[in-house]
Amino acid sequence: MKQKSAIVLPLLEEFFTEYLPHVKGLQENSITSYQYAFQLLFRYLEEVKGLKPEKVTFDELGGRTIEEFLLYLEQERGCSIRTRNLRRAAIVTFAKFASKRSFSVSLPFYNEAVNLPKKRMPKTPEFKHFTKEEIAILLKLPNPFRTIGQRDITILSILYATGARVQELCDITLGSITLGSPTKIRLTGKGPKTRMVTIPDTCTTILKEYLRSRNLDVTSLDTKDRHLFSSQTNEHMSISCVEELVKKYVAQAKKEYPRLFKDSNYTPHSFRHSIAVHMLEIGESLVAIKAFLGHSSIESTAIYARVTPELASRYLNERGKPLKEVSSRVQNHPLPQVMPFLFRR
Repeated sequence: MKQKSAIVLPLLEEFFTEYLPHVKGLQENSITSYQYAFQLLFRYLEEVKGLKPEKVTFDELGGRTIEEFLLYLEQERGCSIRTRNLRRAAIVTFAKFASKRSFSVSLPFYNEAVNLPKKRMPKTPEFKHFTKEEIAILLKLPNPFRTIGQRDITILSILYATGARVQELCDITLGSITLGSPTKIRLTGKGPKTRMVTIPDTCTTILKEYLRSRNLDVTSLDTKDRHLFSSQTNEHMSISCVEELVKKYVAQAKKEYPRLFKDSNYTPHSFRHSIAVHMLEIGESLVAIKAFLGHSSIESTAIYARVTPELASRYLNERGKPLKEVSSRVQNHPLPQVMPFLFRR
């Protein structure tokens, strides 16, 4: 039989009523956060381990219990790494307190909690994007009266209009294009996951002219597997070819417009970042942009809210709202009309 002194609740009560407010001097909000960490822990112990709160001992908090609980927070409750680390910090603080009050009985719990490392946060990914003015400039640089220029303007236009990853762009086949108003393009992403995106009529005009100049028929079953874009040496355009193409026009733009294009090392992915930021700027929700870009997690999309304080505020406002399924809206409607003037020549 476990000793009564090994029961957790009596010591936990002292921790909350005496130690945190009077010894550590924590404010009410901080104490409430600590309390919630233990509410979750006891809920986990009862639902997963079948342990009633009043029966939980320090021995039962030992072993891998805390590690499993933190994993449960991430995998089952969808908590972020930051939230996970906050819950861990509350448990570690209590473990240190308990070791001073009742060292021998709290030792198994203390050893696990203190030695369980804080999970490292992934570095905030930096991303380079173009302003609307810069996008407009880039789309005017290729010479549409030359075959190669016509291909290049179509590539740049579709990179921006679809938010495609560079591999997704290279893999576009004639059979994945449905011309119309709006025109739809099926992209194959990671996984491989597919998604349908629509492009504005102005981009459709550019695409149609490119198809006409190359004698490409998107309705033919015989050529449905043919790739939309090719290089001078390969029918299937490579990522490096698109990277060189973007590098070429960015270098030209930097030379002609020295006050703009201040970032270095723009890549084809910069077009994807750009359309996401521009959609957010005109009021599209992060959830809609998530579906449009094919992100698996809203956290991947949330990086775009950090561009300006206004976008950050919009993101914080959205976080309090329930997520709604918006894939069909994104797939069946054209992009926000941030686009037409950008494609006007």
